[in-house]
Amino acid sequence: MQFESLTDFFAMGGYAFYVWISFFVTFGSMAIIAIQSYVKQKALLSTTLKEQERRARIKRAQQSV
Repeated sequence: MQFESLTDFFAMGGYAFYVWISFFVTFGSMAIIAIQSYVKQKALLSTTLKEQERRARIKRAQQSV
C-alpha cells in the first residue's frame, strides 16, 4: 500500500480516526501490561527475599536454643 504524501498516510483514506485509535489502544494496553508485570515482579521478588530472611532467622533461633 502506497500513499502519495504524508498527509494521505495519516488520513488513511478517511478511516484515520478508527485506525489511529486502534493503534493507541493496542499499544497503550501493551504498555500497561508491561508496567504491571514489572511492578508485580518487583513486589514478588521483595516478598520472596523477606520470606527467605524470615526463615533464616527462625532457623538460627532454633539452632541457638
